[in-house]
Amino acid sequence: MRIKLLAVVTSYLCLAVAGAVSAATLQEAVNTTIKTNPDVLAVSNERNAVSEEVKQARAGYFPTLDLAIGTGWESSDNPTTRVNGHKNVHMNRDEASLNLRQMIFDGMATKNEVRRQKARTDSRAYGVFGASENTALEAVDAYLNVLRQQSLVDLASINLDAHERTHDQITLRSERGVGRKADMDQSQGRVALAKANLIAEQSNLRDAETNYLRVVGDAADSLSDPESPRNGIPETVEDAIDLALDNHPTLKSAESDVESAYAQHETAASPFYPRIDFELGATANNDLDGVNGHNNDVTAMFRLRYNLFNGGKDKARRQETAHLINQSAEIRNNTHRQVEQSVRLSWNALQTVDNQMNFFELHVQSSEKSRNAYQQQFGLGQRTLLDLLDSENEVFVSRQALVNAQYDQMFAMFRILNSMGSLLKSIDVALPKAAVVTVNK
Repeated sequence: MRIKLLAVVTSYLCLAVAGAVSAATLQEAVNTTIKTNPDVLAVSNERNAVSEEVKQARAGYFPTLDLAIGTGWESSDNPTTRVNGHKNVHMNRDEASLNLRQMIFDGMATKNEVRRQKARTDSRAYGVFGASENTALEAVDAYLNVLRQQSLVDLASINLDAHERTHDQITLRSERGVGRKADMDQSQGRVALAKANLIAEQSNLRDAETNYLRVVGDAADSLSDPESPRNGIPETVEDAIDLALDNHPTLKSAESDVESAYAQHETAASPFYPRIDFELGATANNDLDGVNGHNNDVTAMFRLRYNLFNGGKDKARRQETAHLINQSAEIRNNTHRQVEQSVRLSWNALQTVDNQMNFFELHVQSSEKSRNAYQQQFGLGQRTLLDLLDSENEVFVSRQALVNAQYDQMFAMFRILNSMGSLLKSIDVALPKAAVVTVNK
């Protein structure tokens, strides 16, 4: 009791010095995590980098304009110089050219490359979605663990108070000559054990707060109990699996990778078609090939280029991309299984805790009733000190088990939401902008 009173007084002093501190909600903690967590920011930047490749691919639709300028010395020996009676002619050569090229047809290479890069961008966007969901679950776990450890510290404090009260009673009886020294020694040992338990729980709390700081990026100050997400849990595991298969970001990312592989396969077919470009060029040259004077021209040409043979490279590339389609499809199929497995494991975890909860509560009630009865019987000399101390320890252990079960149950529900890809939605936290896909863009 003295320890809890000291904790209360300390907290009020802190509030008096620092001013009113509002309790940090789970939503605020997760929102802070999503905005500042390095893992989420890293995958967000990766997604943004890949999205720039869409712009690079689209550049194939636009014309290219090239300027070339050169000046220097030239030695010429050709039929023209020899007709003029000179074997070698030395001149200062000047060149300037401007060329514009517009793609007319490239075997759909640009179209399919844009499609591929869009799919890659979507895959990375879903990767941001998935990383945000998983990081949010990690933040939820860290948040609940701090609350769990705070509750366990309180229980350890209450347990110490109870053992100290019992020890005070034994000491008083001993001083009156009606107690035994062995009882005092045994009681003192249990007090020491209760103090050790409190120190251990306080250490566990500091560890939980340290982990919270790592995950969330803020100190775990004034956390408030979150509302139960039970209403967001489907009625059956099959319903949860259906929602997961429709919404899970990892599965959607894998599907985008399959789309990217198909687009890459189509891009690999473009070398089998001719390429047609419109080219507009102008040159302004001086003293070329040993001929004194200007040599200027302007051209406007449609040019067709068609590779007839390159050693089977294009055919092999086409076959390579076909295998890559199969690879990405099998990765998607495996992801499908993993998503379903995750939902079932999360569901089983919740069902297990739900089925245990009534028994944990019954254990607490029964141990408290036994403890209360033992206290009365001990006063009447019908129970030994060992019986009384064991009953107090039973109450402590049962309360610990109940607190752990309550937080395990809460986390299991959030874990199911995460396995369905709807954790952030359930606590009303927005996804990062990098999680936006390129559909219809």
